[in-house]
Amino acid sequence: LPQDPMDFEWNYWIEWGRERILWLLAGHLLVSQVSRLLVEKYKPWCLMVYGMAACWLLLGIKGFAVILVHATISFAVAQFQLSLLTWLCSLILLSTLRIPAVEEAKRKWYDTENEYYLLLFTVSVRCLFCTSFSLEYCWHGPAQKSSHSFLWMLAYVFYYPTFHNGPLMNFDEFSKQMRRKEAFSLKTNLSILILGIIRIFFWWCLAELMIHLMYIHALYSSAPPLEAASYWALG
Repeated sequence: LPQDPMDFEWNYWIEWGRERILWLLAGHLLVSQVSRLLVEKYKPWCLMVYGMAACWLLLGIKGFAVILVHATISFAVAQFQLSLLTWLCSLILLSTLRIPAVEEAKRKWYDTENEYYLLLFTVSVRCLFCTSFSLEYCWHGPAQKSSHSFLWMLAYVFYYPTFHNGPLMNFDEFSKQMRRKEAFSLKTNLSILILGIIRIFFWWCLAELMIHLMYIHALYSSAPPLEAASYWALG
């Protein structure tokens, strides 16, 4: 069956995945396991440095700087410990993505439109992570502030597996998992890895099947079929 050619995002991420993202995720897995075996105490910082390097490689120095500046501004505003200010800061930072002059300037940083869109997607998702960290900073008491340092924020914001598309994990959950010490077991780790690969493969196949069977994007991009259908059919 022919593939629905109108699904821009699926084709976009598949192309990026094949080119670089898949290999960078494999690199993250390697760094994670090696740091857990050799320097477990510094694992969050090893992964933070790796995430920053991956960001620099994909988005360039200017794209990396944009995300770093967003994180710095969010952290500075969080010092006031007012949730309303945090929300306002996040909305203002997001709104800068839609300012025509800023959009035009960022487009000039890259050779292709796809590279610009990767920056756009990434900055949008990173804004959610900055908001999560800042809100939890506002909600926690002085005794817990030490675990909400700027370094921890960077480790959270630049954590690579959730870097471009999420899913969103709040900072407290991220911090708890990062600090938890686990006994190394090759058998357990291998089984988790294999199950994870099977899960990804299953959902990937299902998504591909839907693109070849359910022409959702092609339908809503074409007015005549939608106008011909009844309201019940559309519903």
